[in-house]
Amino acid sequence: MEAMAGEKFLQKFRLYETRSKFYLIGRDKTRTLWRVLKIDRMEPTELEIEEDPTSYTENECQELLWRIHEGNRLTGGLKFVTKCYGIVGFIKFLGPYYMVLITRRRKVGTICGHEIYSVGKSEMIAIPSPIVWPNVAYSRDENRYKRLLCSVDLSKDFFFSYSYNIMRSLQKNITDKNTGQVVYETMFVWNEFLTRAIRNHLKNTTWTVALIHGFFKQSKLSVSGKEFWLTLIARRSRHFAGTRFLKRGVNEKGRVANDVETEQIVFEDTPDEIPHQISSVVQHRGSIPLVWFQETSRLNIRPDIILKPDVDYKTTRLHFENLALRYGNPIIILNLIKTREKKPRESLLRAEFAKAIHYINKGLPDDKRLKFLHMDLSKLSRRKGTNVLSLLNKVASDVLDLTDFLHCEITTSKSEDASSGQGAVANSGDIESVEDQNLCATKLVPLLLQKGVLRTNCIDCLDRTNVAQFAYGLAALGRQLHVLQLNETPKIELHAPLADDLMDFYERMGDTLAIQYGGSAAHNKIFCEQRGQWKAATQSQEFLRTLQRYYSNAYTDPEKQDSINVFLGHFQPQQGKPALWKLDSDQHYNIGRQGTLTEETGRSFIKRSLSDGNILCENTGPVSDCNVGENNTSSELLPMQPLEDIREPSDSAPEISIEPNPCSSTNYSTLSGRHSISEERQNYLKRLGYPELHSSNFLDLDLLSSSGNSCEEEIFERSSLINSPMDVVSIESTTSYSEQGHNDEGRDDTDLSRSSSQMSDIRDYSDRFAHWVDSGGMLCY
Repeated sequence: MEAMAGEKFLQKFRLYETRSKFYLIGRDKTRTLWRVLKIDRMEPTELEIEEDPTSYTENECQELLWRIHEGNRLTGGLKFVTKCYGIVGFIKFLGPYYMVLITRRRKVGTICGHEIYSVGKSEMIAIPSPIVWPNVAYSRDENRYKRLLCSVDLSKDFFFSYSYNIMRSLQKNITDKNTGQVVYETMFVWNEFLTRAIRNHLKNTTWTVALIHGFFKQSKLSVSGKEFWLTLIARRSRHFAGTRFLKRGVNEKGRVANDVETEQIVFEDTPDEIPHQISSVVQHRGSIPLVWFQETSRLNIRPDIILKPDVDYKTTRLHFENLALRYGNPIIILNLIKTREKKPRESLLRAEFAKAIHYINKGLPDDKRLKFLHMDLSKLSRRKGTNVLSLLNKVASDVLDLTDFLHCEITTSKSEDASSGQGAVANSGDIESVEDQNLCATKLVPLLLQKGVLRTNCIDCLDRTNVAQFAYGLAALGRQLHVLQLNETPKIELHAPLADDLMDFYERMGDTLAIQYGGSAAHNKIFCEQRGQWKAATQSQEFLRTLQRYYSNAYTDPEKQDSINVFLGHFQPQQGKPALWKLDSDQHYNIGRQGTLTEETGRSFIKRSLSDGNILCENTGPVSDCNVGENNTSSELLPMQPLEDIREPSDSAPEISIEPNPCSSTNYSTLSGRHSISEERQNYLKRLGYPELHSSNFLDLDLLSSSGNSCEEEIFERSSLINSPMDVVSIESTTSYSEQGHNDEGRDDTDLSRSSSQMSDIRDYSDRFAHWVDSGGMLCY
């Protein structure tokens, strides 16, 4: 972890002003270090900052302020402006620069003695003195941009720490020595753009705080009479960030919408807040990494899904390369979207997603192949006698066997006071906790490291995804408590009180993330059923949340997206260029102060994009290596494969259009004997242009109920599919169903009542999972 032994971090600030300068006085927690930052107020449109290199004592600092007051007495002297707790950043619209400060904070938790805060209140202050303000500072457009920035409410779900890199997971902090400005450039620091000017000028991060956006909750719980602290953190990516219908799928750099890293940290309760052991597990959620979008509609509560073909699945490949860089291998994908529907929507994305994973896997070595799990959660939740959470818990347990989790031993020792300043680097695994006047160096020794990650998605990565993430968190919590010697067994039952406590954590996180991305709290039907809540009340609540989400998506999301893009620097106002609110859709994503965005490929022509809800450029250039940041890709992670069997895309179809595979050698013939697939399924796979899937690691937890007229035939077909040399993606022909008079997405070839043989399929799920891990292929449920 970042070495913090001997470091002193400025935590409290007081802002003073004269007619010509701002003076920001900062001090550390122990009141032994005082620093001064000077900001020029006579420059109307540029930012002039000077850091006093001297470290002062409290008395010396007071004497300095008195001298400044005396020297400016003729022009009004030195005046106190506000107290604050860090600089969020600086921003310029059409006129002067503004400074955004945190003026109130709330302590929300502690990690290894490091305090975590949320923003309680913020304030934006104009830098220039009114006597030199440019005329444009009073313009209507300038004021509108200011209102847009202020509409990003920093007091809701923004978190920071002075001494702990909360933008990174605990394991990343332990194994990665990068500190200072580098950590600001990670994907989870939302004020990276706002702090860029001061960081580049001062070459340090002494005066700024790095904000993450998402969710943070920490509470003390108990198990077997022992108390422990549970912390749940959700970090939202600033890349391709936005609202539900304006940010979908993946963009040209492999960045997906609604990209969230969830970390669950567990440590025992100790008097000094520094535990002897700590454990952490990380999982990921993100939009389906295909080039797709939905147009916001005030007339249609469920707009059509439009998929743009992506030759060679380049953007999908970039996304998984990024995941491999962030978490290592294996990458396990849990896909929760629907298998079939009356009107194809999710099912079409499901088919293309499976096809993309298969295509990417063909060029990967066995140990780096993506593992793909299909699970139609909507269908399974409608089956009588099926406990979806129990099944998800089995999946989670088997995934944890592959990925493990972080387990660290913590040792502490007294350290001598060292030189001040932020951003110094020392030995990995060292971290300092400051309590009053005592400096305590804490060393974390990893006993077990997480390798790889579980990536979960449904269509919005909100409701069903949150249920699956809870199941994974519950399976992980049992193991975490067991290795910390707080519980005798590595499993927590679904009806245990501790499971209810954890469900509350994930339900709150799900609601928070759903409001941020979708505009309403999450649909928690499965959680409500698990608690035994009244069904009518649950249905009423779900209906109201659907209406709230629809209203937000149709009426308020465009302005919310504008605010996010201004805050993140995706749009930088420029004199002589169209104002943000005059641009159609999300065109402003690529019109910056120099005509292009710093982090995005330049465009010479703007038009509506079918890919990411932003801009499609007419002459897209290659992505610059220096701008990729965390998304730098490596051919060793996901090497390119030959394009000999890529299908040619078509842009003409109004709905999802996938042309047949140009490879005439691809064989879709049925398997011999009773190992064959239905003719209807073969024809549908042919129309979708499916290649043979024998080289991919696929699990399909839906195929076990996809065909057969009796339980015996169904079970036989399941076993034949598992052991067959050819894997099949579970896709049903919507056209065929409608022609035969079948109804909607609720259709299930098996009866809604579950037989004893079906229950046995759940019991032996783990054995089939182990077979899938060893040999690849498809496992179905």
